[in-house]
Amino acid sequence: MTITYKNDSGLCFDFPEEELAVSTVEAALLAEEFPYEAQVSILLVTEEEIRRVNIQARAIDATTDVLSFPLIAYVRPGDFSNIEEDLDNFDPDTGEALLGDVVLCAARVKEQAKLYGHSEKREFCFLILHSMLHLLGYDHMSEEDASQMEEKQRHILRNMQIFR
Repeated sequence: MTITYKNDSGLCFDFPEEELAVSTVEAALLAEEFPYEAQVSILLVTEEEIRRVNIQARAIDATTDVLSFPLIAYVRPGDFSNIEEDLDNFDPDTGEALLGDVVLCAARVKEQAKLYGHSEKREFCFLILHSMLHLLGYDHMSEEDASQMEEKQRHILRNMQIFR
């Protein structure tokens, strides 16, 4: 597995953020029984940068907490049976599945942890996990989809022993 992690935010956390990011990605892949080695990129950025990316990618002029950029189109969330049909889903050099990119606003991690009354570590893991589920085909556009995604998030965080 290849996880590219970079903190361009200028902010630091009181936990080993890269190690925790890797653990969170691994927990998501394990929980979803992802059958391939994978590549994921995680970038921590400033509020200004995530706003710029949000404008560019989604035409939304707003700062947000996290953006997910999946590279694989799934027939159904968590159904990995058809991804071998498209060789572009895999890195030709390593054979790893190219899951996509996560752009995370470090300042929002800190703000939302205070707002929701839990640790920065929990918020950091939650946002990466949330994005990983997007990279694995899940979404929260309908109430049913949101409920399914929320349950998966709770289950995986509980297994990681990350609590509110």
